[in-house]
Order: sequence, then structure tokens, then C-alpha cells
Amino acid sequence: MNVQNIIRPWVLNSFLIICMSASAGDKTAGNPIVTDLYTADPCPMVHDDTLYIYTGHDEQAGDTKAFLMNDWYCFATKDMVHYKKHGPLLSWKDFKWAKGDAFASHVIEKDGKFYWYVAVRHKDIKLHEGFAIGVAVSDSPTGPFKDAVGKAIITDETPNSIVLNIDPAVYIDDDGQAYLFWGSWNAARWAKLKDNMVAIDGDVHTLNVKNFFEAPFVHKKGDTYYLSYAGSGYPSKTEYATSKSITGPWNYGGVINGLLPKSETNHQGIIEFKGNWYFVYHNSQAPGGGVYRRSVCVDKLEYNEDGSIKEVVRTETSVPLVK
Repeated sequence: MNVQNIIRPWVLNSFLIICMSASAGDKTAGNPIVTDLYTADPCPMVHDDTLYIYTGHDEQAGDTKAFLMNDWYCFATKDMVHYKKHGPLLSWKDFKWAKGDAFASHVIEKDGKFYWYVAVRHKDIKLHEGFAIGVAVSDSPTGPFKDAVGKAIITDETPNSIVLNIDPAVYIDDDGQAYLFWGSWNAARWAKLKDNMVAIDGDVHTLNVKNFFEAPFVHKKGDTYYLSYAGSGYPSKTEYATSKSITGPWNYGGVINGLLPKSETNHQGIIEFKGNWYFVYHNSQAPGGGVYRRSVCVDKLEYNEDGSIKEVVRTETSVPLVK
């Protein structure tokens, strides 16, 4: 089964298209925001008045019960309604040491360079599940990207790594220090990154937080750090914890996003853009969607007066246009 045949068609314009989920007169993009292919595990990043949402790509057809993911895309918007599609921008094949499974990823900018942290299966190192974390780099948010070091930075052989080394997320603190978070199967880790952003600096630390399952993501509002993650087992909700330090301890906050129809995974990114906070996630509501065919959505994120996060109200419309 071809994904292109089970969801509405699109007009491609070489490398770049304007997603037709919103016409020139529309005030919302609709959820999912992308409907010409299945997308998952979003990572939002703001740069130069543009919001970039980097995603995985679900390609599984039929009733096969496994994820099939080979590459990553990016969708860019200046107004939260009209999105430009870039990609695929990167594949597991761009890492000579990898052998497949382009799982969740994270992109961040530092000093004019863009670093793309990916989880892929290692072709040589396998003590547990065989997943490893690598990093690609580019001078542009839309590439071209290339393997930054020619080897993985986290593998099954890394001291204090975990059984399933996936779902990388990077946060750069106010002092410029970068931190790598990752985790799955109820185990989470964090480590400092060196200034070059492509090597671990020091030990790998265990991250202790209530109900953690996978998919860590860190953002900051005011003087509070927020750690959001897929929690409470599998299928997962999105939950969160807060801290006054990037290294914890983390105090449990509650549920942000409840269980999703037809999607056992719950993978999020949280971003402020043009004065608004957004919750970027995936569901399985596109035609033909399911556990292994997910689609990225965007809804509002709101806080209570005490800084706690309100549970997200999921919509079919997505968010209003911003200028």
C-alpha cells in the first residue's frame, strides 16, 4: 500500500511545497498540520522569525505491527497556518555506522550551526536493543546535514546507558551549557555536552522523575524548567515535572495530554513563538492513520497563574494565524 494513495493528493514543487492544509484565506491549518505523508515525534525550534518542526516519517503499510521509519522531514511556518515542507532532509543512511530505524530526533541551534540528534540502530554495537544516538550538523536549519563525527555519541557500550537509547532531546541553558536527555522503557538519562555539541562531557547521569516512560523534552518559562515526557507506561500520556535547576530534582506536575485514540505513543515538543506557547505532538487521525502511521498536530499550551501547565485541549482546527 502506498501512503500517497490513502490520503489526499498534493502538488509537489521540487524540494519545497506549501502544505495545502491551509489555503491563502484560511485562519487555521487544521490538525494534523501535514496530511500528504505520515509524520511523528515532532521537535519544534524557532530561528529567525520562523518556527521549524522536525519530524520522523512513518511509512508502515497494511497491518504490519512495527514502525517503519527511514528519514526525517521539516515543516516551517511564519504564521502557524501556512507550512513549507522540506525534505527528506536526513536519513539513517547518512550515518555510515547505522543500519536502520530513523526514530525520534531533536534539532537545536548553537553559534550559527544546527545540530540534529538522532536515534538509529547501530550496525555493529548491540549489547541490548542496539540503538544509538548520533548527531548531524548544518549551517542552515534546512540543511544540507551531514554526520558531525562519523560515529555515535551514545551506544549500548556507553557507561550507564540504557536498554533502549532513543528519544534524544537537547537543552542549552542560560550560561551556554548544553545538556542531552534521552530515555525509554521507564529509564531516563542526561549528560552534559562539550562546547562542540558532538561529544559527551563527563558522566551519564540517571534522571529520576515520576511516571517516566520515554520522550523527554525540556523548556523553560521564567525561572522554572519544565521536563515533559511520555508517562504512565504504554500506551502513554504526556506528563511533566518542574525544577529550579536543569539537573533537578524534578517535582511532578501532572498530565498535559491524555491518551490518544489509535496512537499508543505520545511524543511532544513545547515552544514559545511570537508570544504564544504551543504544544506540538502527534496523533493518528489522518485518513489511514494508526499506531504505526501518525501525524503531527499543534495546539495551544496554557499555564495557570502558579506556573503549572493546563491539560491541552486537542482540536481539529489547530491554532489561529499569527503575524
